Amino acid sequence: MVKPIIQSVTQTLYDQDYYLWLRTTINQLRAGQFSAVDLDNLLEELETMGRREKRAIESLLIKLLQHLLKLKCWDKERERNLGHWKGEIRTFRREIKKALKDSPSLKPYILEIFDECYQDARKEASDRSQLPIDTFPVALLGSLEQILDENWFPE
Repeated sequence: MVKPIIQSVTQTLYDQDYYLWLRTTINQLRAGQFSAVDLDNLLEELETMGRREKRAIESLLIKLLQHLLKLKCWDKERERNLGHWKGEIRTFRREIKKALKDSPSLKPYILEIFDECYQDARKEASDRSQLPIDTFPVALLGSLEQILDENWFPE
């Protein structure tokens, strides 16, 4: 009977004070009090963390590709924005590399979403530049290795 009471308290704790629930769960795990852990919510949080990592890397990839596209195709603004765009490209590359260093298993995911992210980046580059979408090439600018290479820029 103790287990349902503890789960009920932590269940309520999860809903009422997330941070306190988190600290309590960590303390329970460290103390080896596994039967007291709110397992359902813990599993949901872990799944959410995984989805969040995937969304973050997808967002970084789209932003990187968008800036590479602007650099390649937005002739009118290139001279004025060259430094800014290259700085953003460097930042996005660094953040993607850090994410892949922390979670190398995300590399196959990047390969899986690469084409879709590129098409999304084309649309966003078109929106931001107010240039027709066909200004931006349908074919990928380069391979994933090139896109992530800190010294590579589209010609």
